[in-house]
Amino acid sequence: MSKDKGKEAVGLSEIGLGLEELIRRGARRVIQEAIEVELAELLEQFSNVKTLSGQRAVVRNGYLPEREVLTGAGPIAVKVPKVRDRSGSGVKFNSAIVPPYVRKSPRVSAALPWLYLKGVSTGDMSEALSVLLGEDAKGLSANVVSRLKAQWADEHASWNQRDLSAARYVYWWVDGIHTGLRSEGSDGQCLLVIIGVTPDGRKERVAIGDGYRESKASWAEVLLDLKSRGLQAGPLAAVGDGAMGFWAALEEVFPATRTQRCWFHKMGNVLNALPKSQHGRAKADLQAIWMAATRADAYAAFDRFVTIYGAKYPKATGVLTKDRDSLLTFYDFPAEHWQHIRTTNAIESTFATVRHRTTRTRNCVSRATFLGLAFKLIEEAEKTWRRINGAEHIELLLKGVPFKDGTPAHDNPPVQQKLAA
Repeated sequence: MSKDKGKEAVGLSEIGLGLEELIRRGARRVIQEAIEVELAELLEQFSNVKTLSGQRAVVRNGYLPEREVLTGAGPIAVKVPKVRDRSGSGVKFNSAIVPPYVRKSPRVSAALPWLYLKGVSTGDMSEALSVLLGEDAKGLSANVVSRLKAQWADEHASWNQRDLSAARYVYWWVDGIHTGLRSEGSDGQCLLVIIGVTPDGRKERVAIGDGYRESKASWAEVLLDLKSRGLQAGPLAAVGDGAMGFWAALEEVFPATRTQRCWFHKMGNVLNALPKSQHGRAKADLQAIWMAATRADAYAAFDRFVTIYGAKYPKATGVLTKDRDSLLTFYDFPAEHWQHIRTTNAIESTFATVRHRTTRTRNCVSRATFLGLAFKLIEEAEKTWRRINGAEHIELLLKGVPFKDGTPAHDNPPVQQKLAA
């Protein structure tokens, strides 16, 4: 068949589709190609991270189930790729073009806070939403959007007064998220977020507050508020980065809670203190620490890292060694939980778009609106959260059974006695 005949055949096959269908097909191709570019950038970012066997740690792993997103061209079927993280650090692919919480249905409550936190002002909201929702967005005037924001603020306020006397948490992920929004004249305002794991392994929102630059006083206010509403005890372990006043506040309010520093943040801090020429090798050497099968092996990998880099790059090794013990707390918990509690990925993935918010708008929001927007964003994200792996081991933890290197310690004494004999 000649090229001209081939073109003619394609044209004839599409004549019956109609202009709208052709536009939808074109839109689908553009969206799909853009998502693939996003994925390629993520894979490139982690291209130097290898498994112990030398394979790439972060690789493609098929697609999520196809879903439709309503656009100005009508419903567009989209397939979002997945990645597999062989290192167990919890790396996931979340498209900023088609976030997990933008669905087939025109969920205004899901789309509006996302757009606002991305930098779209109230006056531009209707125009922006028309791209996502088509004709259904026409009635969304600035006044309607303002009323919705007030409603979200009320919902957050009500949720923030709920009784916690029956609440119990195994783990907390904690972080301070700087959105770039100015709240009531303060440029240092940030969201203070806690996500927890319940005794049945579910993830849920624990606290959504605000504070000034993640200070100890701000975090203490959040923790004391939880306690005043009936929370009897903190979690068994809390996971977060090292730049927060949270740890000092936690020591005063819930001193029994163990601390686990986030490896994702720690790796970034260490690499920032190294020249780029050393990043590939250093990533692999750091991975050898947190991927070690036992705490003893992790300590050995720690010592190797210090030996290799300590003389030339003392600042990098100092950043790592100052949190030596708190980076390895996860060894005292079930091995199935390690991939969940080594990093704050539960929060990072939820607020990926917020952290990279554009500077298009500098509108100042009230404190209530600031918290209401975050509340709605996390509420939508919560619908996609899954139970942690190995939830059946939580019962042992809550009964006080100790774990060593990921397994119940009560399984070890017979072996130790046998070796001693």
